[in-house]
Amino acid sequence: MQTFRRIGLALIISVTSLGTGNGADIIAPAHMKAAGTIDARFQSYNVEMVEVTGGRFWKPYAQKGMRRDRYAYRPPVDLANPRLRKLAAALGPAYMRVSGTWANATFFADTDGAASAPPAGFNSVLTRAQWRGVVDFAHAVDAEIVTSFAVSPGNRSPDGAWTPDQTQRLIDATRQLGGRIAAAEFMNEPTLAATNGPPTGYDAKAYGRDFNIFRDWIRRAAPETLIVGPGSAGESSGIRTRDLLAATGPGLDRVSYHHYNTLSARCGVHDDPRQVLSEDWLSRTDAALTIYRGLRDAFEPGKPIWLTETANAACGGNVWDATFLDTFRYLDQLGRLAKAGVQVVMHNTLAASDYGLLDERTFRPRPSYWGALLWRRLMGSTVLDPGMVSTTGLHVYAHCHAAANGAVSVLLINTSRHQPRSATLAVSAESYTLQADHLQDTNVQMNGKRLSLTDDDDLPHFDARTMAQGQVHLPPASMTFLVMPDAAACR
Repeated sequence: MQTFRRIGLALIISVTSLGTGNGADIIAPAHMKAAGTIDARFQSYNVEMVEVTGGRFWKPYAQKGMRRDRYAYRPPVDLANPRLRKLAAALGPAYMRVSGTWANATFFADTDGAASAPPAGFNSVLTRAQWRGVVDFAHAVDAEIVTSFAVSPGNRSPDGAWTPDQTQRLIDATRQLGGRIAAAEFMNEPTLAATNGPPTGYDAKAYGRDFNIFRDWIRRAAPETLIVGPGSAGESSGIRTRDLLAATGPGLDRVSYHHYNTLSARCGVHDDPRQVLSEDWLSRTDAALTIYRGLRDAFEPGKPIWLTETANAACGGNVWDATFLDTFRYLDQLGRLAKAGVQVVMHNTLAASDYGLLDERTFRPRPSYWGALLWRRLMGSTVLDPGMVSTTGLHVYAHCHAAANGAVSVLLINTSRHQPRSATLAVSAESYTLQADHLQDTNVQMNGKRLSLTDDDDLPHFDARTMAQGQVHLPPASMTFLVMPDAAACR
C-alpha cells in the first residue's frame, strides 16, 4: 500500500456484503463489480458570465439592504491570478461553463477596448480581451469551454426570431484566440424565460422556433461543438421542460438540467441548517434526476445526461454553503449521480459568492474544494456497484482508482451528527478522514491535520493512515476515504 501514500482522498465507497446493522458492513474490493463509466471531466464547475464581464451579482451577506436589492457590483474576475489558476488546474481535466442568467443578454463586442454601454436589447458587454482571458485560463487549467448565447431582444430579426450573428462572432473569436467551444446550451434556463432575458411573452413555441434555427446553424458553423440542453431549472413555475422538448424535436447531443436543493436566504427562503445532513435533504438530488431522466427517455432516448449547474442553494448560496457542512452534500451528490450514470456535474461556482469552491476575494480553498481535489485525484471513470448497506446513516460509493491499476477508491460518509459508525475491511487500506471542529467551520482537518496552502501557495501533501483488516470506526459527521488494492474489476 505504500504506492498509495500522499496521493489524496478517495471520495467514494463500496460495500459489497450486507451487514447486520451494527457495523458489520463488509468492504471487499475483490467482490466489487463495474456498474458503469462517467466522463473523464465528470467533476466540473461554472464561471459565471457576469464574473467575466463584471456586473451586479449576488450581494454578500455582510452588506446591508438585502431586502431592497439582492445584488451588488463586482469587478471582472482576474482569470490570470496565479493562485486561481493553480487551484483550478489541480481539478483538471474539467469542463468550465461560462454562462448563467447574465449570459442571456450579454453583447459580444469583439474589441479589446474597455466595455462601453451595451447596445439596445442587451444588458452587458463582453470584450474580446475578457474572452481571451477565458480561453487562456481554459488552456492553463486543462478545461474545455462550455457556454450559452444571447437570446435577448437585441439579438433578433425584425420578426422576433433569434439570429446567429452574435454567436458567430464569439465562435470565430474563440478560434482566432486558439480555443474552441466544446459544448453549448442554446440559452440559460429557458424554463425561467419570463425573468431571465428573452423578449416579453417568450414561450415554448418561440423557444422551439429559435432552438431549431440555432441547431441547424451550429451544425454547419461549429460541428465540433456538442449541443446541450435544454438546461432547465425546475418545473414548478414558468415553461415546462416537456413543452420545450416537444417544441424542438430531437437534436440534442447531451440532455442537461440544473438543480439546487433550495433557494438561499437572499431569495427569501430560510432553511434550518440542521436538516442538511438528513436523508430528505440529500436525496433531493435523486428526485431531480428522476424527473429529467424520465424526460430524456421520452424525448431524447439514450442521450447522456449532464447536470450543468448545481449547488446547495440558488441565489448565491446560503451562509453555511462556504463551510464544512456543505461538503457532505457536495460529495454525496457526486457519488449519487456517478452511480446513477450522470456523465458530468458542474458545480456553481468555482470562485464566486457563498457557493464557490474558492473564496471570491482571496481564492483560498473552502472546505468543499478539498473534497473536490481529493475526488479528482482518486475517483476514476469506472463506477463500481457498492451493493447493499445495512448501517443507518452510512452512505457508500465506489470507483476504480484514477491512476493505480487494480485499486479501488472508497468513500464512507457518516451523516450522523452524534453517532459513530463502523464497517469491516476485508483487506487493509490507506485512509483519509475529513472532519471539522464544528459543522459550520470554514476550516477542515484531514486525519487530524488542518488543510491549508503552503506559504508558496502550493497544495499540502496528504499523508494517509493505514487501517488494518477488520473493523474500522467512523467518527460522527465525517467522511472517510479509503484506497484499497486487489479489485478484479479495476484491472
